[in-house]
Amino acid sequence: MPHSQIGPIAVHFPERVETNDQLQAENPDWDVALIAEKTGISLRHIAASNETASDLALKACQKLFAEQNIDPKSIDFLMLCTQTPDYPLPTTACLLQDRLGLSTHCGALDFNLGCSGFVYGLSLAQGLMASGQCKRILLVTAETYSKYISQDDRSLRTIFSDGAAATLIDACDVPTLSRFEFGTDGSGADTLIVNDGGARCKDEAISPRHRKRWSSRLYMDGPSLMSFTIGAIPQLVRDMVGKANLQLSDVNYFLMHQATRKMLEHLQTALSVDDERLPIRLTDRGNTVSSTLPILIHDLRNEGKLTPGNQNVLVGFGVGWSWAGCLWKS
Repeated sequence: MPHSQIGPIAVHFPERVETNDQLQAENPDWDVALIAEKTGISLRHIAASNETASDLALKACQKLFAEQNIDPKSIDFLMLCTQTPDYPLPTTACLLQDRLGLSTHCGALDFNLGCSGFVYGLSLAQGLMASGQCKRILLVTAETYSKYISQDDRSLRTIFSDGAAATLIDACDVPTLSRFEFGTDGSGADTLIVNDGGARCKDEAISPRHRKRWSSRLYMDGPSLMSFTIGAIPQLVRDMVGKANLQLSDVNYFLMHQATRKMLEHLQTALSVDDERLPIRLTDRGNTVSSTLPILIHDLRNEGKLTPGNQNVLVGFGVGWSWAGCLWKS
């Protein structure tokens, strides 16, 4: 049975950079230093007003094709994870297929999962490979959350960043991805939500869990998300590792969705691991939602830290509430 492997990754950020110094100068009443201490973020990349998720995705894919000498026609299937699509319809992946010049025999779909999306995408790719339907898949994550955030939003504006990552998934003979575990709890939908722009009537829409303090279309209840994460993710990791007859000490790297420094430090404490084994890389890119995991993998590869045979854990968690994890031999 064919298996799938995480191949090369290319990353693209918008040109515009927004630093903490800029935020502080623009908002003298904000304590940006205190916020940065909790988030671990010093700058974010912000898409231009006429720049969409598909634009960022296009550039990431083009970079991947150029760097790895990949023929676009060799892609069997395109999967795009985004919560900021260009249009309600058509599917943004269809637009991206055309812009990239992929074969018209290539499958293409969007899926909306945010922070857990990369792991879900790996699982979908694994299924397509195992069934023999595909041999080469392009998994793309792209978000422009900044378009949901108002300029006066001290909470969200200091956290979220725009960006895209393109990951090549190729078929292989030896299993590298295993023990996929998923979790869903829709009762947390009201803690991270954009409750307009869909088909639901405004007077019937889900309301944010607490009073909105800012005018952003995006609402986030940080404390509730923290509680959910600390309650669900350490147990998910222990379950995955235990079912594989491994110990936490057998894991080389715990690669987690890069939400905020404070959240990741809580996970480090819960799992009794340090920065080396559960890396935190937020300083110069912020929280890029579905792209944090492939960006993290890309960074660690460039640093020579993900050597062949490493036993790693991949975990995404957040909006939905949705969470997912798997074991990955790099």
